[in-house]
Amino acid sequence: MKLDLHRIAASVLPGLLLALVLGGLGGLVAATLEPAERAALWALVEPRIGLVVMLWFVVALACGIGLGWAWEHFGRAPGRLAERLQVLLASDTPRELEAAGSAGSRALTAAVNNLLGQRDALRADTQARIAEASREVAEERNRLAALMAELTQSVVVCNLDGRILLFNARARLQFRALTEGPAIGGAEVIGLGRSIYGVLDRRLVAHALEAVQQRLQRGAAHPTAQFVTGTRGGQLLRIQMTPVRAPGDEAASLNGFVLMLDNITRDLADDTERDGLLHQLTEGHRGSLGNLQAAVELLDDPELDAATRERFLAVIRDEIGGMTRRLNEAAERGLRDVRSRWPLEDMLGADFVAAAARRIESQLGLRVSTGEVDGQLWLKVDSYTLIQALQHLAGRLAEEYDIQRVQLRLGSAVQNGVERGRLDLVWAVQAMSTETVTAWETEPLRAGDETSALTVRDVIARHGGALWFERARIQQEAFFRILLPLAGEAAPLHAELLGPQSSRPEFYDFDLFAAGQAHQELAQQHLAELSYTVFDTETTGLQPSQGDEIIQIGATRIVAGKLRRQESFEQLVDPQRSVPEAGVAIHGIQPEMLRGQPPITTVLPAFHAFAHDTVLVAHNAAFDMRFLQLKEDSTGIKFDQPVLDTLLLSAVIHPNQESHRLEAIAERLGVTVLGRHTALGDAMVTAEVFLKMVPLLRQIGITTLGQALDASRETYLARVSY
Repeated sequence: MKLDLHRIAASVLPGLLLALVLGGLGGLVAATLEPAERAALWALVEPRIGLVVMLWFVVALACGIGLGWAWEHFGRAPGRLAERLQVLLASDTPRELEAAGSAGSRALTAAVNNLLGQRDALRADTQARIAEASREVAEERNRLAALMAELTQSVVVCNLDGRILLFNARARLQFRALTEGPAIGGAEVIGLGRSIYGVLDRRLVAHALEAVQQRLQRGAAHPTAQFVTGTRGGQLLRIQMTPVRAPGDEAASLNGFVLMLDNITRDLADDTERDGLLHQLTEGHRGSLGNLQAAVELLDDPELDAATRERFLAVIRDEIGGMTRRLNEAAERGLRDVRSRWPLEDMLGADFVAAAARRIESQLGLRVSTGEVDGQLWLKVDSYTLIQALQHLAGRLAEEYDIQRVQLRLGSAVQNGVERGRLDLVWAVQAMSTETVTAWETEPLRAGDETSALTVRDVIARHGGALWFERARIQQEAFFRILLPLAGEAAPLHAELLGPQSSRPEFYDFDLFAAGQAHQELAQQHLAELSYTVFDTETTGLQPSQGDEIIQIGATRIVAGKLRRQESFEQLVDPQRSVPEAGVAIHGIQPEMLRGQPPITTVLPAFHAFAHDTVLVAHNAAFDMRFLQLKEDSTGIKFDQPVLDTLLLSAVIHPNQESHRLEAIAERLGVTVLGRHTALGDAMVTAEVFLKMVPLLRQIGITTLGQALDASRETYLARVSY
């Protein structure tokens, strides 16, 4: 409604002004006449004065409206043409101006389109050359990504401000394991452009950096620093820091650092347990040895009667039994510790079956065939010990029943509602008792001439699997069936037990090395250098002050001038009130979808953490921010960072355009609209629109955050409030 009144006023005001001007001119003309002439004129006009004034006003108003219409459609046409041309010049997508207006305007548009075509051809040629030159750099980055994926250690690379510019998949999983409770909205603890100080104490990192710099100054070739810190979840991390310097310049000052992290919580607990066990053994054996020594000395007395001798012998037997029991308990606890430390790795099931078949054939001389094998199945296994267990069972079959041929099969099965890998060791039917199977499961593994302290049951238990023996009389075969975990099942709580990841990490951006916003005033920062959280909300209605509530928050990040689609926040919210049908028709969120979802008091802190240390961006931000501000008292969460509004920025960049709706802006800037009226979908579109706006703002002299905020406040749309 505000825009319609503005256009009406723009058309009517010229008419009113023209009427006043013409009236003033008429008065001046009358003043120059002789008195007699004025009297004659007045006598002619007086009887029809009302009609004359009305006709005068209507003609002047019509002329004014006509002039206003002509100005809107012809006077402003060059301005609109210039704004659209400005968009095309800043766009990477080849587009043309639409011809409109007079023949001269159409000819000008054709000439401009011809120049745009030449520009696009030159740009395509330049991009092709850049792509060729960048191919080698891309290959280097891919090699780095592959190397990072294979590392068994968590690695995070930061610039000097602590902004994360690279991390591998293992680091992501480790930090996820350290998170207290579930991640609301899918938000991660770490992300590109986020501060490592959200996880680690800034003072510890600064102290380590100082130590590294001192060692650099002393001429150390490979300076490092180590420290141990605790997390909010009670975990202990051992961290090694190494510097990042300019390539080929070993004396260069630091421009970043690498952190290699190990979770030592379990190590510390195990060390404490082992210390306690050693103390218990030492103290227990000290007393037992004293009792044994005293009993042996008394047994040497020739005058000792038989009853007393028997009593001392009983003491000796009891003490020896106690020492033996304690030693066995210590050995069992040590074995459990060894079992718990076995790493499990992702392995293609077909590769595991082939490796097991080769081992059994080469070590035992048996013929091994492979039956049905699911070539797409990935297992999470300790392949070495599991192959040992299979070899042990096949060897016992050959020894006890002279089996010369076995078969391996691999598929999937469901156990307690969970899909598992199903591995079968198959042979021709032979009579076998349950006692024999149990004995084979619990005896030490034998691999050739070597015997392990582990058993088949130990190996299966460590995998969290199951083992049993079956006969298939119709097929005339018997088999051991082993159920194993599949790759991708829930990771252990302690991230140091996580096996190598099969996918390469996409989490890096070396442009962040140039960022240094911690040392400058935020308002003076260039727009292209800032980190942004672009967000949107879906609500029960349009009146936040009258009880409408948020039902969904969606957000994404812009870091180093790039949209980070993989780093997003999306969460439904239980509004704890009804959802009007009119709203459902717009956003499509049914009331039943909100049942069981967390309330705003839970979601808002998670979103606040996701948006920490960034500039907020939204379309019509006044609406969304009002909802957030009304929740400050109930949640204790305050969003006090700067806010940019793409609605206002559009009015700054394109003051001559009629519409500043998100769809209209996206169409002008060549942004495809997908997922409209979902919080995350709208946030993604707004983020792409904002990225297109930054170079347009730069063209009109707006380069910093402070300048963008000031320009936004000066637009007439900034007066809208909720």
